Amino acid sequence: MNLRRLLRPLPHLERDPAQHALLVLISAGLALGAAIGIAWAAGFTRVLHQLHHVDPIWLPVAFGMEIAAYFGYVVAYREVARAEGGPRLGIGRAGAIVAAGFGVFVIRGGFVVDRHALEAAGLEPRQARVRVLGLGALEYAILAPAAALAAVIILARGSTHPSLGFTLPWAIAVPLGFVAAFAALGYRHRVGDERGWRAALQHALDAVNMLRNLASQGAEHGGAFIGTTLYWAGDVGCLWASLRAFHESPDLPALIIGYATGYALTRRTLPLGGAGSVEALVSFALAWTGIPLAKAVLAVCAYRIFNLWLPLLPAAIGLRHLKRWGEQAARA
Repeated sequence: MNLRRLLRPLPHLERDPAQHALLVLISAGLALGAAIGIAWAAGFTRVLHQLHHVDPIWLPVAFGMEIAAYFGYVVAYREVARAEGGPRLGIGRAGAIVAAGFGVFVIRGGFVVDRHALEAAGLEPRQARVRVLGLGALEYAILAPAAALAAVIILARGSTHPSLGFTLPWAIAVPLGFVAAFAALGYRHRVGDERGWRAALQHALDAVNMLRNLASQGAEHGGAFIGTTLYWAGDVGCLWASLRAFHESPDLPALIIGYATGYALTRRTLPLGGAGSVEALVSFALAWTGIPLAKAVLAVCAYRIFNLWLPLLPAAIGLRHLKRWGEQAARA
């Protein structure tokens, strides 16, 4: 099998095991290259010194936090899928979709996995697309206000880390963004044409409207917000425990700012699970909040072990189940 065939642009469910293995190797190379580059910037001597003084007691804590994060995302995913009369996914099926979407097998990002899986579950393509956009909006609807609140706390106490360049955008842009998004809903039915940029705008507004409906039906769909909160809390907690393993006790508001800045695009939107890009962006974002870069890069590498590489086997199993379900849906 030649390299051109391995790299040909196929949908994620049509690739063979050799192609998936190559994507894993490419992802590992990107992550390793990013880590080496950041370690060089921090100084290899400093990084090795910190590595020799790791406190392993915090690593199981990081692992437990990431398990909680994945569980929270499964809960939120099921609620978004069944909103407005959508399919009711079982825990196993939702877990397979979530695991596959966070894997390194998907070049175009995990939301492509979500869209195809929801279509296989019986949704029309447009409905599936709106739910995927709604899932992304739900992620930001929890993370962005948390980052804005953290920025306000840092500004109120006059701290210089992170700098105003980090805190002011979160404190100002997030409230304005929420106001603009919900004000735009009043024009949702005036967009009209379902082609080109108008179609994209219509789908985005429909996703925001779905999010508003979920919030207004808290008794029935509150699990969407609780699950997403658990996901972010678990993922941030995994990073916090990884920092503690290298004897760094980060200030929580500063940690949230650094985390949210590093995840300007959430991991599910990034190709190949964010391999390489997350290592670089989050490491430097933590350094800008005042954490030594040598500790930041090691903590992020530990965090990515629990966040990306250990879930690789569940992701592969989930992808296999999605392929089988897709074949069953095609036959039906």
